[in-house]
Amino acid sequence: MKLLTTLFFCFLSFFISENDSEKIRWSEIYQLTWADFQGVPQAGSSYVASTNSGMSFSFSFGNRNGEINYDYSIESNFYPKLSWYKKDQVSDYILKHEQTHFDISELHTRIFRKRMEESQFSENIKTEVGALYEKTETERKAMQKQYDEETNHSQEIEAEHRWRNYVAEQLIAYARWK
Repeated sequence: MKLLTTLFFCFLSFFISENDSEKIRWSEIYQLTWADFQGVPQAGSSYVASTNSGMSFSFSFGNRNGEINYDYSIESNFYPKLSWYKKDQVSDYILKHEQTHFDISELHTRIFRKRMEESQFSENIKTEVGALYEKTETERKAMQKQYDEETNHSQEIEAEHRWRNYVAEQLIAYARWK
């Protein structure tokens, strides 16, 4: 008896309607520009820009004669309508800080792909994949927070450069899962 169950998960920092016109997929050949930031700045915010990025994930699985088969797709996306900047207060330096936030999301997308590839799933695949996602998403959010804390939201120039280099090195280390 063939049992096929398809599940779709879209995990983001914020719930949004996602279609191709509302997101930019991470790419090695594309760097964000200020034109990509189409959201409205938060009133009263002391920040000059905000990047909304995250992982989107879908998977399907089936069980045939006791054998679990599955397929998945994991992408890192930037959400223009949820990302914003204050035009008169930004610079190329700040844009690179925001790009690094997007790069951190891509790094965790690669980490998640690696974890999926290396996992042996049981009949509890839905729960197991959910736990892998939650672990990776928790780590992604923690790294985003640590990045902003250690760089003081880009104000600490030396820390900013260390972080950019670290994230670039990690993207190379996880290149197999891009």
